[in-house]
Amino acid sequence: MTRLVLASASPARLATLRSAGVEPVVIVSGVDESQLEGLPPAELALQLAELKCVAVAARDDLPQGALVLGCDSVLELDGKALGRPADADEAVRRWRSMRGRSAVLRTGHCLRDSTNDRVAAATASTTVHFADVDDDEIAAYVATGEPLDVAGAFSVDGLGGAFVTGIEGDHHNVVGVSLPLLRELTAELGHSWTDLWAR
Repeated sequence: MTRLVLASASPARLATLRSAGVEPVVIVSGVDESQLEGLPPAELALQLAELKCVAVAARDDLPQGALVLGCDSVLELDGKALGRPADADEAVRRWRSMRGRSAVLRTGHCLRDSTNDRVAAATASTTVHFADVDDDEIAAYVATGEPLDVAGAFSVDGLGGAFVTGIEGDHHNVVGVSLPLLRELTAELGHSWTDLWAR
């Protein structure tokens, strides 16, 4: 079995990997995400994923022969990258601009083989269609606190699921990690996806 190290504090990414048979070791990168600005959304997501991956891959306490996965998600709306909202007011404004519209969730993936430092990286993109929610629904949703913890101010696998009317592309990518893309990156580094399964 090949060990996967997840360089992310995201409970949703961890749950997605576990449900796919992978039991990763979680090591949070602690990367300052504000150091990258002014990049196109897809590039921003990829570079943040790479920063997280590099930070964790440099640590001494990695399991031997591990693959290190860094991920980062941003929501692209009107050409701008939207990460986590700073506060409840921003989350409300964000939802008022998103409702009844579509946006693209971009998740950067960077996978590094700790045995030879080879890297495979790519960004997955999924279109998300939002319901035309009213102001009361937005206020109630933001009051739960869920939108404050996630890129794009929504969670498709939580309370926000009812406010997403459709998804074009990989559903898992919207949760935070694209399993089909991760399988491809794993193969690119010469490993089999099924070797990551916890047996």
